[in-house]
Amino acid sequence: MNRSDTLFTAAKKVLPGGVNSPVRAFQRVGGHPIFFNKSSGSHLIDVDGKSYIDYVGSWGPMIVGHSHPTVIKKIQTAVGEGLGFGAPTEIETILAEEVIKLMPSIEMIRMVSSGTEATMSAIRVARGYTGRDKIVKFEGCYHGHSDSLLVKAGSGALTLGEPDSLGVPASLAAHTITLDYNNSAQVTETFARIGDDVAAIIVEPIAGNMGLVPPADGFLQTLRKVCDQHGTVLIFDEVMTGFRVALGGAQSHYGVKPDMTTLGKVIGGGMPVGAFGGRADIMNVVAPLGGVYQAGTLSGNPIAMTAGLATLELIQAPGFFERLAEKSEQLTSGLRMRAEQANVSFSTHCVGGMFGFFFTSANPVTGFAQVMNANTDQFNTFFNSMLQQGINLAPSPFESGFISAAHSSEDIEETLRCAEIAFAAL
Repeated sequence: MNRSDTLFTAAKKVLPGGVNSPVRAFQRVGGHPIFFNKSSGSHLIDVDGKSYIDYVGSWGPMIVGHSHPTVIKKIQTAVGEGLGFGAPTEIETILAEEVIKLMPSIEMIRMVSSGTEATMSAIRVARGYTGRDKIVKFEGCYHGHSDSLLVKAGSGALTLGEPDSLGVPASLAAHTITLDYNNSAQVTETFARIGDDVAAIIVEPIAGNMGLVPPADGFLQTLRKVCDQHGTVLIFDEVMTGFRVALGGAQSHYGVKPDMTTLGKVIGGGMPVGAFGGRADIMNVVAPLGGVYQAGTLSGNPIAMTAGLATLELIQAPGFFERLAEKSEQLTSGLRMRAEQANVSFSTHCVGGMFGFFFTSANPVTGFAQVMNANTDQFNTFFNSMLQQGINLAPSPFESGFISAAHSSEDIEETLRCAEIAFAAL
């Protein structure tokens, strides 16, 4: 038994499933999770000393690479001045100003401590601003584990939503309408019937929690149009895509301006940070200015703000995102070629520093139904082969992968060499 197995056995005695977040338990792919204790650049090192080329990147924030020396040095300096004060600090304002500069749709912003907290708060603000209760979300998009958003679709577009987790009241789920991602016609039809009752649409502008599924042509534009027509707040959940796919997020990449945006991952630079922001007239309803209550003792923590600011400064280097996109394309095109050579049905997408793949003949994959029809057994076999060879991918067929600035061409070529072996075994 290796040390990871020993640690997992101990963890299961005190943590539900042995983990603090479900996907880490490896239930979808089999086997036991790997325990890591070191990181550098594009690599993770496990507790047994084995090195892995990492494409999880702590689920997105490590865009400049793990343990970047500039980020680490600034955090170390900040730690020497105090871990937190429970009072305003200058760096909160500096980071807020930087985010607003890079993402002009945000005029005011509130820092929180997680993406779930950001999306939960944005929904509350939209409801408070509009005086409406209903929200629209999309099948396959994940917006954190707050009650209003853990809702799956009913049997038809306008039927009552159903709780997607025990503990979510059916009465609350009834206020959430779940539609098909990338189905513009369905959105238009739904809003023609109930649009004036909908407080907000919340959407991942690039779906990243059912694998990577980009928006179809016109889909985001349709959301903007119906929201304008009905006074509905359009919320882009850019917790994953913000500063990941482009310097201004997915909204700049696709040229669609939301009313509100939720952020996380990159703006924390690896530390627990989230944020929600948007038009000033909407944000003015947030306490203490308005009647929508939101608070957080650890919001704006100076260590986390320091990590986020250092990261945002680094990603503004000339050509940063162009190089990131080139690496993503090198990886995904190489995977496609090797899958074809092995006669394996395979589809892949990439946008900026994000990528995803599916074992399916559907090409491109555009929605949740196609994702669910992909071959998960082949994914599991591929994943475990890659992990054994030292390539760390997300342990689920329904997650995105992430390229960092630290990934070298040699890293990608080694990944493709391992993939050729893994495809051949399918």
